[in-house]
Amino acid sequence: PPSVPPPPGPPARGSLSLHRAYLRSPLGLLRLGQLALGAAFWVTVAAHKYEGAAHFALFAAVLVWLLTLALFGLSLLGRWELVPWLGSRWLLTNLVHDLALGVGLYAAATGIMGHKASQRSYCNLPGYSQHCLYGAYLSASVCGGITACLYLFSGLYCMSRRCRDQRDII
Repeated sequence: PPSVPPPPGPPARGSLSLHRAYLRSPLGLLRLGQLALGAAFWVTVAAHKYEGAAHFALFAAVLVWLLTLALFGLSLLGRWELVPWLGSRWLLTNLVHDLALGVGLYAAATGIMGHKASQRSYCNLPGYSQHCLYGAYLSASVCGGITACLYLFSGLYCMSRRCRDQRDII
């Protein structure tokens, strides 16, 4: 009996390469800052004892950080078209991520950590002998505030591109 040829495989994709123009663009540089300061925020919180609302702050920071990492990776590789429905609306996806998730959740997390720092301000006095979380909470709130500003800047950058009828992130 004649042999049947195997079914055709998936179409070959080009080799992966870095989208260097994105890496040098304002959005790419803002994403690097967001990833660095976002990691500093959640590592600072996670490395110290935390309770109560700090759980939400840590959850929000890690969630936004992971989503930002995914956006950065797909944009850097130029593979956003692989994301169903969102890939064709990549600029809008970045805009909503930055303004709704990035600014919103980091502002909330910053407020929580700032409130916790103000609750612990008594232990910043000289001669206080117990372990003090004031410095960690204050550092986290400063990192969170700067990160929220970076998300605001990247959201405004995406919005300006969208208002000029540009559909690409660069």
